[in-house]
Amino acid sequence: MPSVPALLARSIPLAAAVSPTLAGDIAYRLFFTTSPRMRVSEADAPTHADARRGRLTVRGQEVVTYEWGTGPHTALLLHGWRGRASQFAPLVRELRSEGFRVIAFDAPAHGSSSGRITDIRDWIDAAEQLQAEHGPFVVIVGHSFGALAALTAARSTVPVPAVAVIAGAAAPDAFLAQFATDLHLDAATTARLSERFRRRLHMDQSAVTARYDAVKRPLPADTALLVVHDRGDRRMPDHDSLRLHDAHGARSRLVRTEGQGHTRVLSADATLDAVIALTASPHVR
Repeated sequence: MPSVPALLARSIPLAAAVSPTLAGDIAYRLFFTTSPRMRVSEADAPTHADARRGRLTVRGQEVVTYEWGTGPHTALLLHGWRGRASQFAPLVRELRSEGFRVIAFDAPAHGSSSGRITDIRDWIDAAEQLQAEHGPFVVIVGHSFGALAALTAARSTVPVPAVAVIAGAAAPDAFLAQFATDLHLDAATTARLSERFRRRLHMDQSAVTARYDAVKRPLPADTALLVVHDRGDRRMPDHDSLRLHDAHGARSRLVRTEGQGHTRVLSADATLDAVIALTASPHVR
């Protein structure tokens, strides 16, 4: 039997023929669907099991946190949509070997955390709470949607010397546009999806841009940026990462991998080496 997300996706063209508003509402529901939850992979299980666990309450939902290592410098890792903290296991091992303490969490409706619905505000809230408990952080690493959260946090309430963006994007519009492309949404349906997204955040477009667009509102001048993206990433093509890199000039380093896609790039040697090089710079330590 097809999954609920698959059924919703199939219903959108039919709904659009009758009402773009209805189709956009269905697309909105699908956009925010986080099921099925990702399981811990066999390769990542030992690192996942080795973590010290904690708990946070984020907008009424219990969030599971993870901590590895005891070094003097601390890194925060933010997973992506439908991901989980355990995906960072290869990077956790590398950072620990370099003497870092590492903090991560499963966002609401993800991994081992509670909840059925979430949005970027929960990533930011969790990052702020973890900053208060474990900070200051010297670097935030974000993957995909988590990269957008990392950029937003670093530009506002969780300042850090460096941010690493892996397979990410500079603004919410990039995720909405790619979602619309993947589902072949027409213009009216896409407009309704965007309207519902802004309404969820209680913001108009200018407020969304001011808060979440890291091209139009770059990182602070003293924050270094690493941008890693695979040339063949089909889930989130690299054009928005290139815009992000260009917007930050000489303080941004761009690493483009080949054949790693959207998820495997997290464990690619080029990615791990680039993040470690970023954390080893005098600016960070």
